[in-house]
Amino acid sequence: MTQLEAAKKGIITEEMKFIAEKEEVDINELMNNIANGKVIILKNKFHNIKPVGVGKGLSTKINANIGTSPEKMKIDEEIEKLKIAEKYGADTIMDLSLGAVLNEVRKKVLEHSNIPVGTVPIYQVGFTLSKNKKKIEDMRIKDFLFVLEEQAKEGVDFFTIHAGVTRSAWNHIKDKTRILDVVSRGGSMLCLWMERNKEENLLLTHFDKILEICYKYDVVISLGDGMRPGATNDASDRAQIEELITLGKLAKLAREANVQVMIEGPGHVPLDQVVSNIELEKSLCDGAPFYILGPLVTDIALGYDHIASAIGGALAASVGADFLCYVTPSEHLCLPDIEDVKQGVIASKIAAHAADMVKYKDKARKIDNEMSIARKNLDWEKMFSLSFDPENARKRREQSGVSGKNYCSMCGEFCSVKAINELEL
Repeated sequence: MTQLEAAKKGIITEEMKFIAEKEEVDINELMNNIANGKVIILKNKFHNIKPVGVGKGLSTKINANIGTSPEKMKIDEEIEKLKIAEKYGADTIMDLSLGAVLNEVRKKVLEHSNIPVGTVPIYQVGFTLSKNKKKIEDMRIKDFLFVLEEQAKEGVDFFTIHAGVTRSAWNHIKDKTRILDVVSRGGSMLCLWMERNKEENLLLTHFDKILEICYKYDVVISLGDGMRPGATNDASDRAQIEELITLGKLAKLAREANVQVMIEGPGHVPLDQVVSNIELEKSLCDGAPFYILGPLVTDIALGYDHIASAIGGALAASVGADFLCYVTPSEHLCLPDIEDVKQGVIASKIAAHAADMVKYKDKARKIDNEMSIARKNLDWEKMFSLSFDPENARKRREQSGVSGKNYCSMCGEFCSVKAINELEL
């Protein structure tokens, strides 16, 4: 029985109890939101981790992407990235590995991860085909389903499935109205498949078979946005919106099959379109949890895309997005290293918390009030402990040369807080 099926039957599972207690929400309200598809629980039946809840009434979650490339295949480094992501607060991890060590990386990540793990199964399908001297257009549904079940058995908690990439949406891209055509790796693979085979997306036509496997292992389907805009100029165009409409229909089919589902979203979106994008997803997809990459609100933050992403993510989550996929400083440049992962996670955590301060006010602002009180008391140890990166905060203070004093190096003896405290009002 899946979490969705249990919720529909009014059964409170141990996973629901854990999430309700951790998030400080009413257990019956949580169960109802799961039953209605507005909350999902990320946890494969065979993955021994603590569950993570995503959706209505719950804190904004963040995901960190790791994984090898064909040019750089160091498994140990990917496990270090996993550990860093966990240390700085990632709620989930996605292994997006490519290359000859793809399968080995995923198994190692599942072995070492303490948080839910997601994958994009079509990457493994493409790798296997290539190893057998075939191309992506040679993929058949049996190839995809074999990989899907293999990864589900290993314990993968959520799959990105690009079933909304349709021939109709692809035709809008072929009209050449976009600056950047298809920037989704999985989406491009399926566009190529459709173009070569002159058939509809096989993940769409065989969606029922995908649902059967996900139901069996209670793997959450993350409906991928293969038509997401990769340029702010292309945001909210016909291809993106048509795919979103299809994803809404697929989400309904998934819920009817008792499979948990969330929706993936853009992408590059200018600031004035962020709110409408969130509202549109919630309307078209019946309130399904929305998992967004960024969104990046400008295309020219090269080397600082984690900041562009945090700006968009904070706004998006404040109006209803539930799950932020981090972006690192190396986005658009190279495979992220360990420091990139750290910076990406912290930027995304700041965005998520800023949004929760809007959505959940008193509950989310408790820690900020604690920080303010610590500042009033010039309690540096408390300030360090409450920060997103205590080590960096401590290091910067020590570097200032005033670590043993009860004021900072910016104001010195003219510290406003110190002066008012000494008045003893």
